[in-house]
Amino acid sequence: MNKAFVKENDADDEDGDVSGAPALPAGSRNYMTRRGYEILRRELDELVRFERPKMVETVAWAASNGDRSENGDYIYGKKRLREIDRRIRFLIKRIESAEVVDPERQQGSEQVFFGATVTIEDPDAGEQVWQIVGVDEADAASGRISWISPLARALLKAREGDRVKLASPSGMREIEVLEIRYI
Repeated sequence: MNKAFVKENDADDEDGDVSGAPALPAGSRNYMTRRGYEILRRELDELVRFERPKMVETVAWAASNGDRSENGDYIYGKKRLREIDRRIRFLIKRIESAEVVDPERQQGSEQVFFGATVTIEDPDAGEQVWQIVGVDEADAASGRISWISPLARALLKAREGDRVKLASPSGMREIEVLEIRYI
């Protein structure tokens, strides 16, 4: 059947980023912790070994039922297969460009660098603990912020006792670094 009669378009085949992860700064490596790297590897393994073959089987079964133009299983299956393939390509690119950094082996542990767990005093929000991690493993609800986030950028190279300025939507704030750990 002609593609004109099916609600599919060529844009679905593009290699766009569907992950929701922000793009890496131009020319930079994809820094991540060992934990973040393992999470991406497990997700890729799950997609390649289990989810994609299962969806291929479903699409093949749906295609064998005949008329594909009104076959919901076939149409949904093809769409889901494209989403899985797009995510696999994204994960492969991220893993290939990954530079795994072990926070415990960081030099200059008296300063804030990638992988540091930093306790800060924010006059507006009180005491907070943040770990600086890779773009793909950031989760603010769990206390992990990306190394490219404004807060992490403000904290980089700070030492215990330093006060750093942070531009926020509510204006300039000054936060104090209370403790730096590499765990």
